[in-house]
Amino acid sequence: MPRMLDVSDEVRAEIGDEEADRLLAGENAPGSYDCTSCRTQGDSRQERTSTVLFIGDETAVLAFAHAGCLPSQVVQVTEEQLQGAVKSITGGTPELEPDKIAPEQAVLGVTSGLVLIAGELHPALVVEPTAPIVRPGATGAGDDFLPLLIEQGFMPLTAIESAPPVLHGWSVLLAVGQLHAVLQPSVNGGQPVAWWQAHQPLQVTESWRAAANKHQQVLMFAAPVGSIGRQPREDLLRDALDKAAANGKLVAAAMPLAGT
Repeated sequence: MPRMLDVSDEVRAEIGDEEADRLLAGENAPGSYDCTSCRTQGDSRQERTSTVLFIGDETAVLAFAHAGCLPSQVVQVTEEQLQGAVKSITGGTPELEPDKIAPEQAVLGVTSGLVLIAGELHPALVVEPTAPIVRPGATGAGDDFLPLLIEQGFMPLTAIESAPPVLHGWSVLLAVGQLHAVLQPSVNGGQPVAWWQAHQPLQVTESWRAAANKHQQVLMFAAPVGSIGRQPREDLLRDALDKAAANGKLVAAAMPLAGT
C-alpha cells in the first residue's frame, strides 16, 4: 500500500532512488510509527510523514516523523550518539544497508514536571527509554540504562526525600523558555556535547520555567523502560517516580541551568 511519505532530495541522494521508491510504494516502510520528534504515534498510510535520516560515522538510521513536526532531512550525529540512543530515534527502521544499520534504536522519552521535595517545588525532567538500553558492544538481552548512568555519576534513589547532588559538567539547556538539550562533558575535555537533544524544542510551562530560574538547576530522574510510562498529570508522575524509587529503578542528579 502506498505511503504518504515525504522524501527530500538530500535523503533520496543518501539512500538512492531505488530505496526511496520502495519506501513510497510501501514495500519497506512501516504503517504506524512513533514520531521521532513528538514521540506520539503516526500512520504513514493516513497522514503526511517525513523521512529523517540520521547519519553517524559508520551507521545510518532512517526514522519517521509527522510532516508537521519535522521536514524530511538528513541529520548528522556522532557515532557515539547514534549507537548510544542519545538522539531520539525511533524503531521501525527499514533496511538500508544491513552492515550500516544500528539495530533496535531506542527513543529517550523526556517529560518535564514539577516535583515537590521538602515543601518546595523543583523543576524536573523524567527520562525513560522506550526499549532496553544495552551497553555498547554487549551481546544478548539486558538493560544497562541505570548502570551506565550510575557510572556517569547519577545517584540511585530508594525514596525522593531531598534533592540529589549536582552532577558537575552536566547541564540542561533552556533557551527562550524552551527545552533544547541535556549536555554532558566531552570525553576530550572540550565543549559539552548533547546527551539528549530535542529535534524540535520542547515547550515547558511558565511555572516550570519560573522554578528553573529560581533554583538555577533542574533535577533529572531516569528509569528503565516500563517504569514510569506517560502520565497525564504531575501527581500521577510523582506517584510513578515514588514507585520506581521504591523498586530500586530510579536514579537522579541535579544539573545547572544553561540558558534562560
